[in-house]
Amino acid sequence: MQEEEIRDRALKALDKKADYGPDVDLSAFVRGAGDLEVKGLEDLPSDVREQAVTVGVKLDMKERAGTYFQLDHSVIFSGVSKYFDGGVELISTIEAKRKYDWLNKYFWKVVPVDADKYTAFAALEWDHGYFLRVAARKKVTVPLQSCLYIHRNKLDQNVHNIILMEPGSEAQIITGCVVHPNVSKALHVGITEIYLMRGAKLTFTMIHNWAEGIDVRPRTGIMLEEGATFISNYINLKPVGSVQTYPAAHCNGENSTAIFNSLIYGNRRSVIDVGGKIILDGRGSRGEVKSRVIATGNAEVYSRGLLVGKQEKTRGHLECRGLLLSDQAFIHAIPELRGEASGTELSHEAAVGKIAEEAIYYLMARGFSEEEAVSMIVRGFLDTRIFGLPEPLQKEVDHAIDIVLSSSL
Repeated sequence: MQEEEIRDRALKALDKKADYGPDVDLSAFVRGAGDLEVKGLEDLPSDVREQAVTVGVKLDMKERAGTYFQLDHSVIFSGVSKYFDGGVELISTIEAKRKYDWLNKYFWKVVPVDADKYTAFAALEWDHGYFLRVAARKKVTVPLQSCLYIHRNKLDQNVHNIILMEPGSEAQIITGCVVHPNVSKALHVGITEIYLMRGAKLTFTMIHNWAEGIDVRPRTGIMLEEGATFISNYINLKPVGSVQTYPAAHCNGENSTAIFNSLIYGNRRSVIDVGGKIILDGRGSRGEVKSRVIATGNAEVYSRGLLVGKQEKTRGHLECRGLLLSDQAFIHAIPELRGEASGTELSHEAAVGKIAEEAIYYLMARGFSEEEAVSMIVRGFLDTRIFGLPEPLQKEVDHAIDIVLSSSL
């Protein structure tokens, strides 16, 4: 798609409301850099560094194959370790687009530029984002990481990420999104387009640590070729103004697999609308959407899932389990199945309820306070083993969850 066409379609969609989630007034936010001048990771203030840790980002870059760090509209660091140099590339998408003419064909291909006002705004006001390319047959054995940080109050941050997994490649990436404690209002729009070529595998873990008054609109599309595997793990455990995202995986290749897992702790007045849709368009393709949701305070949580079976021998399953900790909160599970071919098998199960009093009494009888008992049950409910992560990555995700929950429960 040519730049002129992108801009024209974006301009026409600037007033187009999203199908789901609260509508956000784009004019309420500011553009431009703040007053924090940082030239590299070593210059980051201690409070910024501490916040980055809460979303699984290691600024010493130990046990990381590569790092991308963006603060507001500025790229602070991007690069890969020497061990993976040549097989992995991790740079700003703006830099990548200048470097590679062929990259244009991957922009706005699996996420339509005119999907809604947020995609349109991100196209017209683009603030970097990361480009990740893993070379054919390259196995990246330790995680890559990216951090998208908002430091300036009332800022609008629009990033566009592109991931290319070449044939037979494998990688894991942790993306941490976080806001400075002094930020009371901001907007983050994240466009992510992911392409998995034949036999490639990507584990994509996103940890959100936002705050009340922050509106978040991720827009993600994934395209899978034959035998490719995509695993998405989404974790949101802190209060937020609103989050609305409905990533779509297109399993075009035979025997391709897409899995969406999410752990959500809706607190205070958060409005969280999260889902996953999988289009099974390749013979023998498979999809799963699993969510664990806790709602307390006055939180509103919508858990969506859509499976579309378009070819024979396709399989899909949706699963949502919700736990209510407040009479003022609610959880709305919305599973959808659409079979369009004979030989497709799609299923779903959902359960929403409160903590059984017997479970609390059982723990209290063994010396725990009621508060400790509830905390233990909540932590057990948010069990990352449903993700099926490699053990080292699971330990890191567990550690990040423990940090966040320690200040939430």
